[in-house]
Amino acid sequence: MTKDCVRPTTDLPVLLDVRPPAAPAFRLRAWQGIALAVAVIVFAPAAGAQTGSGQLSPLEIIIKWMPLLLTGFAFNLLISVLSMALGTIVGVGLGLMQLSDFRWLSRCAWAVTQFFRNAPWLVLLFFAMYLIPYQFQIGEITIPFPDWIKAVIGFALPVMANVAEIVRGAVQSISGGQWEAADSLAFTRRQTMWMIILPQCVKRMLPSWMNVYSLVTMATVLASIVGISEMLTLTAQVHNAEGGRTDLLAPLYGFALLCFFLYCYPINLWTVRLERRFNVKN
Repeated sequence: MTKDCVRPTTDLPVLLDVRPPAAPAFRLRAWQGIALAVAVIVFAPAAGAQTGSGQLSPLEIIIKWMPLLLTGFAFNLLISVLSMALGTIVGVGLGLMQLSDFRWLSRCAWAVTQFFRNAPWLVLLFFAMYLIPYQFQIGEITIPFPDWIKAVIGFALPVMANVAEIVRGAVQSISGGQWEAADSLAFTRRQTMWMIILPQCVKRMLPSWMNVYSLVTMATVLASIVGISEMLTLTAQVHNAEGGRTDLLAPLYGFALLCFFLYCYPINLWTVRLERRFNVKN
């Protein structure tokens, strides 16, 4: 063998990636958020009017009205849970309809999804409040339809659209080999969807589903605009009952902020943990 045919044994130099280091991401820790909310409750009154003689301090007023305010917060959570449940049930069906073999059905489902997904939540809430009758007459039986149920329907509409997109994306992310394997085992399309595909989609959908729940929980304060007696409405009523003192605004609404933060921030941490745990690749 000639010298020209001999291949060199040394490796060629490889150019290394010389990207600039990424800027450190700022992450709010739980104790920082709690400390911020507590500081608003305790120290914000100093920037407003001073408490007169014989008047309770803002912290004492919060403790005084805390049972009522927490009752309103529990009502926010009830509305969010019911809205999420109703929106999830309808949204799963709507998402599967987008994947239907019937072209007209998939197009209609897509149009409905995009309409409610891109509509303002407050506008949908107003439509639900003022277009749904306050009672239904079935023969001689009158069935009342309270405003808070209308609010549940109003919040369930955008939840439905977002869940439909989550379901559609999760199903389409499954490898086509799963469908081929099920077809080779003589599974019908329905059996493949419910017994093979959807069980694999659960872990893909769960983090996004929890994000939607966190959003709808924080959005339930919009119900105060239409007169629902949730936490923000009761906060305004407590402020009026205490004479409308300006030094109570920041502490009272800061307490509402603290309640929502303590509830939603652990959901955010859990969502991030699930995203890392269920980081699947096709």
